[in-house]
Amino acid sequence: MSTNVLRTADGWWAVRGDRAVPVDTKAVTTAELLAGRAAVRAAATSGEPGTPLADLVALSPVTTPCRVVAQMVNYRSHARDSGFKGEIPPAFFRKASGSVSGPAEAVVRPAHVTLLDYEIELGLVMGAPLPVGTVVEERDLPSYVAGLVITNDISAREVQLTKTQFYESKSYPTFTPTGPYLSLLEPDDFAHLLDLRLKLSVNDELRQDRTLADMIVRPAQALTLLARFQTLDAGDLLLTGTPGGTALKAPPKAVEKIGALLPPAVKWKAFFKSQAKNPHYLRAGDMITAAIATPDGRIDLGEQRTPVADAN
Repeated sequence: MSTNVLRTADGWWAVRGDRAVPVDTKAVTTAELLAGRAAVRAAATSGEPGTPLADLVALSPVTTPCRVVAQMVNYRSHARDSGFKGEIPPAFFRKASGSVSGPAEAVVRPAHVTLLDYEIELGLVMGAPLPVGTVVEERDLPSYVAGLVITNDISAREVQLTKTQFYESKSYPTFTPTGPYLSLLEPDDFAHLLDLRLKLSVNDELRQDRTLADMIVRPAQALTLLARFQTLDAGDLLLTGTPGGTALKAPPKAVEKIGALLPPAVKWKAFFKSQAKNPHYLRAGDMITAAIATPDGRIDLGEQRTPVADAN
């Protein structure tokens, strides 16, 4: 069974039900914690009564700086929403690790952004180096991936679309809420990854709801493809794509054909005018709720409740 770990300003905690026991470790970074997993096991199995989770303020269990890499269009439902047809080539992009924030920290919308979108994603936290050239088979996953986290790939869509600039549009501070838990997996847990269900709601309205079975490129293959050009180290984070249900969707075919005939400036002006009427984009005062778990609770990454605020 997986073990959930929480990080607060006071250190690391092993979660047991609705309580948490402090981990006896000097680890400051996620990588340091993973190098001493025996201390986590000791806390998880101790007889200490622990502290109520309600009394603890969770920080991101992935410490920074670290590499934050993301997969693009990696769920069939998201591909349909985005207007893709046929085979989709695997693609990756980087996010600034300065975008990583806590699971209850407000997502701050920059003043120039109006089309602020959400993307729940399963995050893989590396437990060992992944050198360039590594080939990862399904059976090898426990050798490289230590655990899982909930992440939300917040996106400034007008920046992403007009500049085709993923790095900027997804890297503003607070644009990667992470946690609350780092779920450390045992080797047997990896056989249950496809049972994980991702759910995201905004103001209690369900927007995204899919299992990993909807994935196009699964974790072992993703790591193999990434290792063609990118080294990863313990504590680095890979976001594995989002299901359908984001605010941004491809326009209807008729609108798309008409738009193709317009000059770029006119096309974007018309597109953004239509998108401004879309009520699904995030606004100040919204509450995003995200959860990832298997139906049987064998793996449960907890619940992330993230408010949305405007920049001062």
